[in-house]
Amino acid sequence: MRIAQIAPLTEAVPPRLYGGTERVVAYLTEELVAMGHDVTLFASGDSRTSARLRPLWPQALRFDPEVVDIIGPHLMMMEDVRRVSENFDILHFHLDHWPFSLFTRQATPFLTTLHGRLDLAELPPIYARFPGVSVVSISEAQRAPLPQANFVATIQHGLPEDLLRPLPVRPGYLAFLGRICPEKGPDRAIEIARRSGITLKIAAKVDRVDQRYFEEKIRPLLDQPGIEFIGEIGDHEKGEFLSGALGLVMPIDWPEPFGLVMIEAMACGTPVIAFDRGSVREILEDGLTGLIVDDVAGAVVAAGRLAGLDRGKIRAAFERRFTARRMAENYLALYERLAMAEACGRRRHGVRLAV
Repeated sequence: MRIAQIAPLTEAVPPRLYGGTERVVAYLTEELVAMGHDVTLFASGDSRTSARLRPLWPQALRFDPEVVDIIGPHLMMMEDVRRVSENFDILHFHLDHWPFSLFTRQATPFLTTLHGRLDLAELPPIYARFPGVSVVSISEAQRAPLPQANFVATIQHGLPEDLLRPLPVRPGYLAFLGRICPEKGPDRAIEIARRSGITLKIAAKVDRVDQRYFEEKIRPLLDQPGIEFIGEIGDHEKGEFLSGALGLVMPIDWPEPFGLVMIEAMACGTPVIAFDRGSVREILEDGLTGLIVDDVAGAVVAAGRLAGLDRGKIRAAFERRFTARRMAENYLALYERLAMAEACGRRRHGVRLAV
């Protein structure tokens, strides 16, 4: 198939450091190319891909100090995609609802994977205005606030099978990985570590929007014994960081749409302690790949049970459920279904298809 992958311009594909959506786009794109498909990636110019790269901005917007309004470059990108849309069998967007208006006015079938939270007041009117747009959820839980959307599939994320593997190191601490913000619960992770008597290592980025929260709420807690703040890390550092952890703590306080960090830990054979929010029960198998709890007290108890979980079985569960190849195969089946439906619709309406 001739496939267009349209990524956000905020981060490169794959991102240098943090960036869940762009990381998933990279994994999907590489697998589709490996499967023999003709893939064009619309992304920032500092992206790295074996697909055909169509750069829409010189570098990731996050690292471009001259960019203030990120909407402008994305509007330019969508117009660029529209002008060449007839060259593709399917257009796959990762830009939430931004493409809806423009791309419902052209003939090439398209879909959008929704990567974020959907419990926002402004979303229902948008989806009511575009009831036929095909959207993909990344968990069943993600769908709950927006049942009126035209969900055509739920396709969970996946990682390249060999990207992260268990390393022969002795686990000795709890790990917090991701982003410093209230909904991710770094303060609760620190409390869990303090009450359980286990060292906590924090590998996380601080966005500008969360800088005040970090300075006022989190930085004062970092002076406590047994708390180590590492900062933001990339893929090449995650294997050692996660393999060396007794467990990953994910004390979230929001409807997590997926939680890529959970399957990154699983790939390293590392169990996860996670609060029961959003997609957690769809990703973790309680008692096998992790321990699902309701609060800090439950997490402290769970920390004492981590040694009883089989790290080999955790890795096997990752290989069974969360590889990038499995993700790509599921998307490919959906692409073919949407392309066939579009072709059948044209025939019904008497439109002669090009051969």
